Amino acid sequence: MARYFRAHRLLAIAVLIGAGAWVATGEFSAVGSEEGAPGESAAPPAGAAEPAPVRRTVAAMEPHFADHAREIRVSGSTAADKRATLAARANGVVAGLGVRDGEMIAKDAIVLQLEGADVTADVANAEVNLEQRVRELEVAEKLFARGNFPELQLTAARSAKAAAEAQLKSAQAAADRLNLRAPFSGIVDEVLVEQGEWVQAGTPIATLLSLDPIVVKAEVSELDVSQVQVGDTARVRLASGGEFEGRVRQVASEANPATRTFAIEIGLPNPGNEIPAGMTAQVTLFAAPVRAVTVPRSVITLSEDGVIGVRVLDGDNTAGFAPVTVIDDTPEGLVVSGVPEGVRIVTAGQDLIRNGDVVDVVDAAALSAGQAAAATDGGSP
Repeated sequence: MARYFRAHRLLAIAVLIGAGAWVATGEFSAVGSEEGAPGESAAPPAGAAEPAPVRRTVAAMEPHFADHAREIRVSGSTAADKRATLAARANGVVAGLGVRDGEMIAKDAIVLQLEGADVTADVANAEVNLEQRVRELEVAEKLFARGNFPELQLTAARSAKAAAEAQLKSAQAAADRLNLRAPFSGIVDEVLVEQGEWVQAGTPIATLLSLDPIVVKAEVSELDVSQVQVGDTARVRLASGGEFEGRVRQVASEANPATRTFAIEIGLPNPGNEIPAGMTAQVTLFAAPVRAVTVPRSVITLSEDGVIGVRVLDGDNTAGFAPVTVIDDTPEGLVVSGVPEGVRIVTAGQDLIRNGDVVDVVDAAALSAGQAAAATDGGSP
């Protein structure tokens, strides 16, 4: 038995020595797979032709150019075209209210009348005084013309008439302040006082709104403000579901410092005041049209320098790269500008080719139709 174990131990030692010698040679490849030394290539047999370069097959589409106006969507709210809080112009007791909540009134309509018997009396006295001074001046001028009236007294008579005129104007102005009139046509949103109430000058009396046109106020980002101009068409959808078309009538020249956005105003016709102020609105603006191409999102790739663009093919099926600018994202795909005329856009295999590669091309539309047909056939029983 001891002799048996010694034989196995000697065999193991022999195998270990042989394996060590094999490792030392550095030959690890299987028989028949030995490669030449690094840097050496197998030379083709004498007289053999050089192997032809591999031509890849890609799918491509013809670009369809069209003028595209990018949609700029923002949120806003409706507001009155004009809004004024009418205030009392004098102290006094409310003698009459010429308006009610929700009533339409015309410009210069009387909104409020204050009691003012003393003011009315002052007007009457000023009128009588002026009439007397006018007659005195007439007599003085006639006497002066005959040489029977001193010039100094004529001058005094003229001054007295002028003072009487000023006194009448002052009394009439005081009487006018007893009446509060509407500065523009509109709807009375709220009346804030009651008849018989005593008010001071400056007391709010009523709120007046002009709702035709109605104004939609919104804000656009600093990236889009250059695309919005006064007079541009805007589409407005209200929270109530109504859709209207208006015009941009104002674009702010200074950004909101907190949001870096620019305020805009859109005017909408509002006959009958059907659209109220304060309603949420979704606004769609349209940028200036740009000649562009709509492409699938999958065709966008990057150049070796990290520039976004698409792979294109010229008439000889030679590949190139066209930098593009994405100007809109639509359900149909990305709308890009910068695609040159006279090329086809690679839609499949664009990441496997480089500038200058000559490729085989299949039509993208035909390929899509074939894939759809294959899917239909494969799904039929």
